[in-house]
Amino acid sequence: MSAGSATVAERGRARDELAKALAAMRGRLVLVTLLFALGGLAWWVTAERMTGMDAGPGTDLGVLGWFVGVWVVMMAAMMFPSLSPTVALYAKMTGARGPSRGLLFAAGYLLVWGAAGVLSYALFRIGRGLFADSLAWHAGGQWLATAVLFAAAIYELTPLKDVCLHKCRSPLGFLLGVWRDGPRGALEMGAWHAAWCLGCCWALMAALFALGVMSLVWMALIAALITLEKTFPWRRAATWSTTVVLLALAVGLLAAPDAVPGLVVPAGSHAGTHAMHAMP
Repeated sequence: MSAGSATVAERGRARDELAKALAAMRGRLVLVTLLFALGGLAWWVTAERMTGMDAGPGTDLGVLGWFVGVWVVMMAAMMFPSLSPTVALYAKMTGARGPSRGLLFAAGYLLVWGAAGVLSYALFRIGRGLFADSLAWHAGGQWLATAVLFAAAIYELTPLKDVCLHKCRSPLGFLLGVWRDGPRGALEMGAWHAAWCLGCCWALMAALFALGVMSLVWMALIAALITLEKTFPWRRAATWSTTVVLLALAVGLLAAPDAVPGLVVPAGSHAGTHAMHAMP
């Protein structure tokens, strides 16, 4: 083969490789855009579902099936923006051009958070059944909500939080450590990643319950704190900022709950006795 023919062949291979790289890049861009679109849709659906509901602390959660449906949509709204870099990296490592593997990864992620929602519902019901009136806002409810916020602030500074947050912020090491091939592998890896995120964010979710789990205001704040911790370049600054916010809310909840912006203070003797709209 002449030198000219070899040069032409090399250029052809270079063009093919460039075309493949661009196709893969477009696939990842489509995937990330799709995740953000699904997150936006989830916010809209959540707002629709919560219209007219009691947004205060201790609100009743309704029947299990309805709550789990709302919870999963909430998790998609809150988590998909900060999850998208991990899913994009996973798609790059698989070499998949379409969004299917990335969506399976996100589905496995939501399965774990859905299970966490079922557990939260069970704990809520058990607490209601055992302590009922003693958890009314003007009895022990205010103190309980304050204690949950203080505990969430303290957890931000623990070694376990640091380990879990490192896994969420550095997905490459996580993906290499738990790599599984195929569609089932995508589900499993998404579930494993969600387990680390659950370890990172469970206290923030508990704080959401303390402030009003059916409140879009507090849902947006917790989502912003989660995104800040996972994406802000300075990890320590992010966790300390979250700690300060939680401590400030705890003090406000204890000293002057009526002055806390966005907080719906239960008006009756029992938090959560406001009527809820029946949802199909």
